[in-house]
Formats: sequence, C-alpha cells, structure tokens
Amino acid sequence: MLKQTLFAFGSLLIMTATAHSAAAESLTMDLSTGGPVTIALLPDIAPKHVARIKQLAGEGFYDGIVFHRVIDGFMAQTGDPTGTGMGGSEEPDLPAEFSDYKYKRGTIGMARTADPDSANSQFFICFDDMGCSFLTGQYTVWGQVTDGMDYVDSLARGEPPAEPDKIVSLRVTAE
Repeated sequence: MLKQTLFAFGSLLIMTATAHSAAAESLTMDLSTGGPVTIALLPDIAPKHVARIKQLAGEGFYDGIVFHRVIDGFMAQTGDPTGTGMGGSEEPDLPAEFSDYKYKRGTIGMARTADPDSANSQFFICFDDMGCSFLTGQYTVWGQVTDGMDYVDSLARGEPPAEPDKIVSLRVTAE
C-alpha cells in the first residue's frame, strides 16, 4: 500500500512539473486580424532559435511587422522589418537546429536562404498538414500554435498581399 501511495505521489509530481514547464515556454501574438494567438515554444528542439525569438519579442522587434508572403494551403511568412522578405534583425544568423518534428497545421519554422545556417528573424506558420509536411528536417521548428489559429487563417493572401496584415504585438507570456 505504501509503494502504491508513493508511486501515485511521484506520478503526480512528474505531471505537475511537466505541465509547469510547458506553460512556462509560450508567446502571445496579436494580429491585425485579431488575437490572441498562443504559441507553445519548443526549446528542447531548437534552443538557440527559441532564445532568439524570445529576445526579439521582448525587445518589441516584431510589433508592426507585416506578413509579406502568405500562400493559401501552405504558410504565412513574417519577421522582416523591411516587409520585402530580404531583411532581418541586426543579430547574427543562427545555425540550423533541424529535427524530426513533423510540420503540420500551426507549426512555426524559421525562414532562411539556401544556406541552412542563415535563419535570423523571419518565420512562417503552416496553414495545414499536407502543405508543409515536406519541410520536416529541412527548416528549424521552434513553436506550435495551440490556440487562435483562426486569426492566422484570416491573413490576407499574396506574395506580397496587396494590403498585408501585421503582427500588432508578440510577447513572451511566461518564463
């Protein structure tokens, strides 16, 4: 009986610790289409990319930046302060942190050039499972939308959109 009680207590502690750590790594993004969009960060998969996103979000870097490339059935890309898809932050580029995390609806990955180690501040959010599945293992995954994907779905389409939507604010919600 004592072993069962200790086992149950230990399991409860593990579940509590797991729930706490998941809640501790998140962002809230408000879009011009509405919000909030809740993003679970994945520091176990891409610690350097998560640290960069948290740093830039904390500095207000993403506030007001447009979605410059929004392709129906594929993804929405943002994070370029010039709005052209050619810019980034003043921070150095990041080395790739590829994983086998499956790209699916709401998965967030870092945009880059042909050089795998060129990710900086731009990222994309996948619209559906099939449209992004081929990216698995080729682009760094750093987050997953857990709530508010309907606001992402409402982004104006185009490359670039005629009237692009933007990030109103992107904030770390828990450390």
